[in-house]
Amino acid sequence: MKFATPLIPARLIRRYKRFLADCQLEDGREVTAHCANPGSMMGLAEPSEKIWLEPNDDPKKKLRYGWRLVDHENGHFTGVDTSVPNKALRASLEAGEISELAAYETVKPEVKYGQNSRIDFLLTQPGLPDTYLEVKSVTLSREPGLAEFPDSVTARGTKHLGELSDMVKQGHRAIMLYLVQRTDCDRFALAADIDPTYAAAFEAARAQGVERLIYDTRISPQGVWVNPTLINS
Repeated sequence: MKFATPLIPARLIRRYKRFLADCQLEDGREVTAHCANPGSMMGLAEPSEKIWLEPNDDPKKKLRYGWRLVDHENGHFTGVDTSVPNKALRASLEAGEISELAAYETVKPEVKYGQNSRIDFLLTQPGLPDTYLEVKSVTLSREPGLAEFPDSVTARGTKHLGELSDMVKQGHRAIMLYLVQRTDCDRFALAADIDPTYAAAFEAARAQGVERLIYDTRISPQGVWVNPTLINS
């Protein structure tokens, strides 16, 4: 998935109210960017950090910039926009690049299911069980090479696991896909110390037959793409 507008570099001044970030552009101007990430962004929102912003001239948007990447300045990047994984994954699903799901030709995003929820993707194909696919963006890394989820308590994530289990009970296929939006990690684990309730719900869902997939990404200021290989866990 290529970014619609070329990104520009900046330095983070502060992130606040979850969805706002004050930034300094290379020419010295200070701007406020939209931060499309409801999580804690642990380790990713330090003052003076190099980041990449996507400018826009859309009159319907209140802010002229969106925060897309953290540049670790060692050749690695982290994608902080939680809407990006679904966009990148949809392209991969429709291109048949996710081997476990390549047999499905119909990919429908944001389908209502469960208790007032929407599944990220519903995959259908004659002769195959419907597949309910939930996607989580993974950006936390507290140990070199290890990506973790979640980075804060997520009651919503726990609810999704229960709803995926219900789909399995109804005879469907259900998958939790963790998409690692970091280029410096090759392993994955649940952060059970941050949210033990979520970790327990995940194990219960696995016992019910919910599948797990973990993929990583290629990230640059040009875009974010899903790698066609599984990450270790």
